[in-house]
Amino acid sequence: MKAVLSTSVTDEEALEAFKRLSRLEGIIPMLETSYALAYLEKLCPTLPNGTKFVVNCSGRGDKDVQTAN
Repeated sequence: MKAVLSTSVTDEEALEAFKRLSRLEGIIPMLETSYALAYLEKLCPTLPNGTKFVVNCSGRGDKDVQTAN
């Protein structure tokens, strides 16, 4: 697997990931987790088929709902 040296995710991309997970899975992530989710949307197309990963959606994202709207 090749190493990723640097990358970035915009606030807008993180908010879209927040909304997408909330809408599709009914899971309200913390905003911090949303940055990881947005990064995965960029990373996954570069990974070999069958690659697995785990994202820990810890915390209570319901406290961030007003910020995300």
